[in-house]
Amino acid sequence: MPLLLIFILVPMAELAVLIKVGGAIGVLPTFGLIFLTAIIGVSLLRAQGLATLMRAGERMQQGALPAQELAEGFLLALAGALLLTPGFLTDAFGFSLLLPGARGVMAQSLLKRFKPQMMSSMHNTQHTTYSESTYSERASESAEHRHSRSTGRPSSGNSGGDVIEGDYKRED
Repeated sequence: MPLLLIFILVPMAELAVLIKVGGAIGVLPTFGLIFLTAIIGVSLLRAQGLATLMRAGERMQQGALPAQELAEGFLLALAGALLLTPGFLTDAFGFSLLLPGARGVMAQSLLKRFKPQMMSSMHNTQHTTYSESTYSERASESAEHRHSRSTGRPSSGNSGGDVIEGDYKRED
């Protein structure tokens, strides 16, 4: 029900603001402002989106999950939709999502809210889960194991533990 109210109340509020601004400065300047905010917003969105994408790539190179960057990417997509929607209220909210500090706080809030749901769904679909810190360790161990298996001799690197080979079968 709250989502339905948002889809009803936000356009009504936008219309009221557009009528007030149009009455105060005129129709053409109001259209010009709407167009200008969309152009500025899209250019800022492009820069912020590329920076977030680069940070996500760096996190993945380190073997960590880019959860914060994915949440920020979602918020940037929302900001883009809001900035392209005609109106000053949606533009104000969209521009606030382009501020890295505000977007970071909102992304943390999203992660806190949805992390329990994501973790329970991941646990239901996959029995073995790795934390962010063990992901890179397991990836390097796996690479060393592949090397020793292909050459027929143990790898020179210290894997930090014994390698146990085996087969598994997933049972639901």
